[in-house]
Amino acid sequence: MNETQANQVRTGKGFIAALDQSGGSTPKALRLYGIEEDAYSGEAEMFDLIHAMRARIVDAPAFSGDKVVGAILFEMTMDRDMGGKPSPAALWEDNGVVPFLKIDKGLADEADGAQMLKPMPDLDALLTRAVAKGIFGTKERSVIHAANPVGIAAVVAQQFDVARQVLAHGLIPIIEPEVTISIADKAAAEDILLAEIAKHLDAVPAGQEVMLKLTLPEKANLYQPLVDHPAVMRVVALSGGYSREEANTRLSQNTGVIASFSRALTEGLSAQQSDEAFNSTIAATIDSIYAASVAG
Repeated sequence: MNETQANQVRTGKGFIAALDQSGGSTPKALRLYGIEEDAYSGEAEMFDLIHAMRARIVDAPAFSGDKVVGAILFEMTMDRDMGGKPSPAALWEDNGVVPFLKIDKGLADEADGAQMLKPMPDLDALLTRAVAKGIFGTKERSVIHAANPVGIAAVVAQQFDVARQVLAHGLIPIIEPEVTISIADKAAAEDILLAEIAKHLDAVPAGQEVMLKLTLPEKANLYQPLVDHPAVMRVVALSGGYSREEANTRLSQNTGVIASFSRALTEGLSAQQSDEAFNSTIAATIDSIYAASVAG
């Protein structure tokens, strides 16, 4: 583990940018960016366009370690170049931003009110490549759709199983059991989730650390015990479909939690903008998410 990067993740002021849209979410991300589906044919062109968007964000003057602690990359982004060097190296060496990698292969079908991770048979090979590319940590996302103790327990147990595999490669896992923001029993689901995560954290061997990426809770500071847990390097929050304004408001009410926004980060950006307008928009966005991240 790179201790300089670890210190930045532990104590850095700012947030973690989520630049990890995958095959399923890329068309929507491009549409919001002003590129309709009839503008490209096939996955290769689609991924070229989303890579160009990500590279444009990373190239913006405001995208630096002063306010952006880290960035989560899609596997294909890790394997591509930005500014003439591998993306993870460009992030860290040129921007001072710690690189993470999204490792999950999507969600399994819903069972017991939750969607677990699809099987990842090639995970060890991917983690070996990630280490070689200079990746610091990983992220894997499950989704909770109901306050069902069985489903929530299964999601958290699987997440910690994957986390142990990630830790064995010397990487820091971001455990992400997202709670859907629109469900009626969201607060109850979050109470169950808190208890399950705490139980597994207590079993993490001394000296090992994980990160948590959680939906902004209904009750401010609900996750404070997790923020303070010795096995937790950092707790970050996903925007989960909230507007950037609402996500920032909720975030600022949760002490010690920083943002890890995806859609809320790219809100207002457009392929049609001039570089000046694009850079100005992303700078204002970064400032607002940074302010909410350090407010708590």
